[in-house]
Amino acid sequence: MEAPVNNSLQQFKNLVGTKFQLYNSLFTNLPFHRVEKTGIFLSLFLLHCEEGYTKGNSPQEIMDSFFEQYTTYREEQQKTDLLFRFVQYAERQVVLFDALEDAAFRYIRDLQGAGTLRHLQSEVLQEQAQEQLKKKLENFSVRLVLTAHPTQFYPSEVLGIINDLAKALVEENTSEVNMYLQQLGKTPFFKKEKPTPYDEAISLVWFLENIFYRAGGRILSFLRAQFPGAVSTNNPVLRMGFWPGGDRDGNPFVNAATSVEVAAALRAAILKCYFREVRNLKRRLTFKGVENVVAALEAKLSRNLFTPGHKADISRQEILDTLAAIRNTIMERHNGLFAHLVDNLISKVEIFGLYFASLDIRQDSSIHEALLAEVAQKTDALPRNYPELDDADRIAALLHIKTPVSPEQLEVPLHQDTLRTVSAIRQIQDASGEEGCNRYIISHSTSVLNVMEVYGLFLLSGWKPEEITVDIVPLFETIDDLRHAGQVMKALYENTAYREHLRRRSCKQTIMLGFSDGTKDGGYLMANWSIYKAKEELTAISKQYEVDVVFFDGRGGPPARGGGKTHQFYASMGKNIANQEIQQTIQGQTISSNFGTVDAAQFNMEQLVHAGISNALFSSREVTLTSEEENLLQSLADAGYEAYNKLKNHPYFLEYLDHASPLRYYAEANIGSRPSKRNASAKLNLNDLRAVPYVGAWSQLKQNVPGYYGVGSALQQMDQQGKWEALVHLYQHSLFFRTLLDNCEMAMKKSYFPLTAYLAKHPQYGAVWQMIYDEFELSRKYLLRLTGESDLMEASPIDQLSIQMRERIVLPLLTTQQYALTRIRELDADPNNGHGRETYEKLIMRCSFGIINAGRNSA
Repeated sequence: MEAPVNNSLQQFKNLVGTKFQLYNSLFTNLPFHRVEKTGIFLSLFLLHCEEGYTKGNSPQEIMDSFFEQYTTYREEQQKTDLLFRFVQYAERQVVLFDALEDAAFRYIRDLQGAGTLRHLQSEVLQEQAQEQLKKKLENFSVRLVLTAHPTQFYPSEVLGIINDLAKALVEENTSEVNMYLQQLGKTPFFKKEKPTPYDEAISLVWFLENIFYRAGGRILSFLRAQFPGAVSTNNPVLRMGFWPGGDRDGNPFVNAATSVEVAAALRAAILKCYFREVRNLKRRLTFKGVENVVAALEAKLSRNLFTPGHKADISRQEILDTLAAIRNTIMERHNGLFAHLVDNLISKVEIFGLYFASLDIRQDSSIHEALLAEVAQKTDALPRNYPELDDADRIAALLHIKTPVSPEQLEVPLHQDTLRTVSAIRQIQDASGEEGCNRYIISHSTSVLNVMEVYGLFLLSGWKPEEITVDIVPLFETIDDLRHAGQVMKALYENTAYREHLRRRSCKQTIMLGFSDGTKDGGYLMANWSIYKAKEELTAISKQYEVDVVFFDGRGGPPARGGGKTHQFYASMGKNIANQEIQQTIQGQTISSNFGTVDAAQFNMEQLVHAGISNALFSSREVTLTSEEENLLQSLADAGYEAYNKLKNHPYFLEYLDHASPLRYYAEANIGSRPSKRNASAKLNLNDLRAVPYVGAWSQLKQNVPGYYGVGSALQQMDQQGKWEALVHLYQHSLFFRTLLDNCEMAMKKSYFPLTAYLAKHPQYGAVWQMIYDEFELSRKYLLRLTGESDLMEASPIDQLSIQMRERIVLPLLTTQQYALTRIRELDADPNNGHGRETYEKLIMRCSFGIINAGRNSA
């Protein structure tokens, strides 16, 4: 195993490390506007930062001594001008590094190794498990749901340049690389205006058209070719989901019209992909008996796409039937010539239908409660005293709704729109098929009533019970919600009306579990363990009621939000957890970092498919946790929870984060359409604060608290209780526990405490900084003892080196950001001097872009 790792590491050093130095030096001399000597100054500044932090200097001291020693600049404007140029330059260094990693992907990852479909093929043959595979593939699928969470800082123009730059780097075309680097120098990296939800949707459609369309087709075609007859037409193994335009939880800018518009854009995009491919097929399929059929299909797709006012008159089934007929003719009369091209298009149509990605609707339970209270007040659809009734009586009232309510009968615009949204689902299904939009997700689900309220909304909007072609999906997020999820679902399964609804939906219940808010609420260990336990309990209860449960994981990019090596998590789920489907959100940077090229997307999608299938077929290799191991994990989670709560409940905890990090500037960065807080109140409140800015702020502080805090305390407590040998055994035998700690190491590797060490002396916040630092050092000590490594992430040398190089690129930005925050605090302390504040605020936000982009999964 050692040789391939060493070989890949050497490839990484050659293709990424060495080339970065080479092209970076070329970059240094590019004649950008006012950037002639920036590269040289920035190199000096980086070395000065590294030296300064070694001596224990603060960002302010490092900045002052740099300008004193290396420049003649004494005016504040001269200094900030140079710092803005540093930012501009470093941002482009990050893009260059991204493009180099993308270009090197196929050389540094084993595309046929562990976790790939080729590896699965050899495992199935070796174990003679063809029949088990066929049975598994009857209902197994992976659904990747693209979300618009505001962590993607690259505008679409820059994404396009990264794509082209990576191609030029693969081809070693230096003149093109030079041109693209110059283009980068002149292309703005930040958005002057907030994107609308529709803008966010269109930027993600780019990934659907250029990446997922091709990677998905390749994967399904490979499965079909290697395992003939194993993949059924009705279950294409891969599915895509979509949140921009459908997720209105805390986003006042998403409405019913947006949802309809986005669904139409998705439909147009997939038709465009089919049209292009059929047009290319026409150039190859020039045979008798085929040529005219291909031409007719092309013409029909063209009419549906380009003819204004043309009523949609094409279906997924019609396209599939036409392609099947073309294939039969080719096989029977033309020796199967180019049949593989037709097969590939069939695979894509089976995956993407006429909807490309299913648009999910999501809203907070509190909105439904307020809406129904207004319905009771303004109409006769519900009893006037509805809000005063207990849950059971409210549910009974909802089930007795007989007359639809028009949105115009209500006064509150949000309530009107919520009803219009339920009607819009039907409109989208009529145009794109049922899968175009057939899930309604309820944030902050805490009761059976929350689910039945949404059922009632469908009745209020004129849907008959037997016509509700929509799955109602509760989302459990906080530690308490996760603990009570089993009781809620048990009571729900016992509700006759809901049980009947489930029967019509093939007795399948999707339940969403949120990692991000769970970590924010209960810390790293408790959130992950609570979700694991909730899945076990929900699996058992669903089985008892003969319901097929499907878990939909709300994951962010970093380990603190359920990210990191997610495929290992799915491979590690024991037999007590349903794994009929793997469903997860892909957020922000994770879309461009893990799925930014066709190679990377195919590799990461295959890892997830392999994880789900191998877990079911070969799970004897990975033992389900014993009761002793579960007890040990529960003890760890409890100890971690206790440590995290002490920090969270410190009177200055949130104030410290607000003081030391760029938290308050998230909302102003114009990176997403959604506000950074659920409620617009001025007071900072952990419940209202969204997980993205919360985790992202810790990331920019280089403290990454939600990704490890409590791990060291928990391991220490077990050690003191004489359970160290049991911990070692658990680490060696449980992939779940190993993955948990691997991802924790990643969060810690991206931490850098010298950046904020100056805060240790702060009269108010010094104690909080010290608590965080002490827990980091404790976690580091115990993790290295448990893993037997001498450095964090030693077992993943390529990822370790990538992080080290990226962190070095952004050290000047981190220093600049902390310096700007310090200057603003000084201005705040002097009410007579507000001069320059706007410049420093802009500097903080501009630094954020480069820091978060470099992290690849930092928020």
